[in-house]
Amino acid sequence: MTFVFDHNSINVLDLHKSLDFYQKALGLQEVRRKETDGFILVFLGDAAGSPHTLELTWLRDRTQAYDLGECEYHLAFTVDDIESAHELHQQMGCISYENPDMGIYFITDPDGYWIEIVPKRK
Repeated sequence: MTFVFDHNSINVLDLHKSLDFYQKALGLQEVRRKETDGFILVFLGDAAGSPHTLELTWLRDRTQAYDLGECEYHLAFTVDDIESAHELHQQMGCISYENPDMGIYFITDPDGYWIEIVPKRK
Protein backbone atom coordinates (compact mmCIF):
# COMPACT_ATOMS: atom_id res chain seq x y z
CA MET A 1 0.00 0.00 0.00
CA THR A 2 1.33 3.44 -0.96
CA PHE A 3 0.08 6.79 0.29
CA VAL A 4 0.57 9.87 -1.90
CA PHE A 5 0.40 13.39 -0.48
CA ASP A 6 -2.58 15.07 -2.16
CA HIS A 7 -3.48 18.44 -0.62
CA ASN A 8 -3.61 20.71 2.41
CA SER A 9 -6.80 22.49 3.40
CA ILE A 10 -7.27 25.80 5.18
CA ASN A 11 -10.46 27.65 6.09
CA VAL A 12 -10.88 31.17 4.75
CA LEU A 13 -13.31 33.91 5.73
CA ASP A 14 -13.32 35.87 2.44
CA LEU A 15 -12.85 33.54 -0.53
CA HIS A 16 -12.33 36.28 -3.13
CA LYS A 17 -9.74 38.08 -0.98
CA SER A 18 -7.89 34.79 -0.37
CA LEU A 19 -7.95 33.79 -4.04
CA ASP A 20 -6.53 37.19 -4.98
CA PHE A 21 -3.80 36.92 -2.32
CA TYR A 22 -2.66 33.41 -3.29
CA GLN A 23 -2.61 34.32 -6.99
CA LYS A 24 -0.68 37.55 -6.48
CA ALA A 25 1.67 36.45 -3.67
CA LEU A 26 2.43 32.89 -4.83
CA GLY A 27 1.18 32.53 -8.40
CA LEU A 28 -1.34 29.82 -7.46
CA GLN A 29 -4.26 29.26 -9.82
CA GLU A 30 -7.60 27.54 -9.37
CA VAL A 31 -7.49 23.98 -10.71
CA ARG A 32 -10.92 22.80 -9.56
CA ARG A 33 -13.89 23.81 -7.44
CA LYS A 34 -16.74 22.10 -5.59
CA GLU A 35 -19.81 24.04 -4.46
CA THR A 36 -22.65 22.99 -2.17
CA ASP A 37 -25.33 24.88 -0.30
CA GLY A 38 -23.09 25.15 2.78
CA PHE A 39 -19.56 25.62 1.45
CA ILE A 40 -17.22 26.15 -1.48
CA LEU A 41 -13.94 24.27 -1.90
CA VAL A 42 -11.37 25.78 -4.25
CA PHE A 43 -8.23 23.81 -5.06
CA LEU A 44 -5.17 25.83 -6.07
CA GLY A 45 -2.16 24.55 -8.00
CA ASP A 46 1.27 25.97 -8.74
CA ALA A 47 2.84 26.88 -12.09
CA ALA A 48 5.22 23.90 -11.88
CA GLY A 49 2.28 21.52 -12.11
CA SER A 50 2.90 19.86 -8.75
CA PRO A 51 0.27 17.23 -7.97
CA HIS A 52 -0.08 18.69 -4.46
CA THR A 53 -2.81 21.35 -4.13
CA LEU A 54 -3.98 23.84 -1.54
CA GLU A 55 -7.68 23.60 -0.75
CA LEU A 56 -9.39 26.81 0.38
CA THR A 57 -12.58 26.01 2.31
CA TRP A 58 -15.17 28.77 2.53
CA LEU A 59 -18.15 28.15 4.81
CA ARG A 60 -21.22 30.19 3.80
CA ASP A 61 -22.46 30.87 7.35
CA ARG A 62 -19.05 31.74 8.87
CA THR A 63 -18.80 35.38 9.96
CA GLN A 64 -15.96 35.43 12.50
CA ALA A 65 -12.23 34.94 12.03
CA TYR A 66 -10.71 31.52 12.68
CA ASP A 67 -8.57 30.90 15.78
CA LEU A 68 -5.14 30.01 14.40
CA GLY A 69 -3.45 29.47 17.74
CA GLU A 70 0.08 30.79 17.84
CA CYS A 71 0.93 30.27 14.14
CA GLU A 72 3.16 27.33 15.01
CA TYR A 73 2.05 25.45 11.89
CA HIS A 74 2.51 26.86 8.41
CA LEU A 75 2.75 26.19 4.70
CA ALA A 76 6.11 26.49 2.93
CA PHE A 77 6.98 27.39 -0.65
CA THR A 78 10.34 27.34 -2.40
CA VAL A 79 11.19 30.08 -4.86
CA ASP A 80 14.00 30.32 -7.42
CA ASP A 81 14.46 34.09 -7.01
CA ILE A 82 14.09 34.94 -3.34
CA GLU A 83 15.13 38.57 -3.80
CA SER A 84 12.32 39.25 -6.30
CA ALA A 85 9.83 37.35 -4.15
CA HIS A 86 10.88 39.34 -1.09
CA GLU A 87 10.45 42.61 -3.01
CA LEU A 88 6.93 41.58 -4.16
CA HIS A 89 5.88 40.56 -0.67
CA GLN A 90 7.37 43.72 0.82
CA GLN A 91 5.32 45.79 -1.67
CA MET A 92 2.22 43.78 -0.71
CA GLY A 93 2.93 44.47 2.99
CA CYS A 94 2.47 40.81 3.93
CA ILE A 95 5.91 39.94 5.39
CA SER A 96 5.39 38.95 9.01
CA TYR A 97 8.78 37.57 10.05
CA GLU A 98 12.28 37.42 8.59
CA ASN A 99 15.26 35.22 9.47
CA PRO A 100 18.18 36.55 7.39
CA ASP A 101 20.63 34.08 8.98
CA MET A 102 18.61 31.18 7.55
CA GLY A 103 17.75 33.05 4.33
CA ILE A 104 14.00 32.63 4.85
CA TYR A 105 11.00 34.76 5.69
CA PHE A 106 7.29 34.35 6.35
CA ILE A 107 4.28 36.08 4.84
CA THR A 108 0.77 36.19 6.29
CA ASP A 109 -2.38 35.57 4.24
CA PRO A 110 -5.67 37.49 4.75
CA ASP A 111 -6.82 35.01 7.45
CA GLY A 112 -3.54 35.12 9.39
CA TYR A 113 -1.99 31.87 8.15
CA TRP A 114 1.81 31.97 7.99
CA ILE A 115 3.58 30.92 4.79
CA GLU A 116 7.31 30.29 4.80
CA ILE A 117 9.29 31.39 1.75
CA VAL A 118 12.44 29.34 1.22
CA PRO A 119 15.08 29.75 -1.50
CA LYS A 120 15.29 26.84 -3.93
CA ARG A 121 18.02 24.42 -2.85
CA LYS A 122 21.02 24.32 -5.13
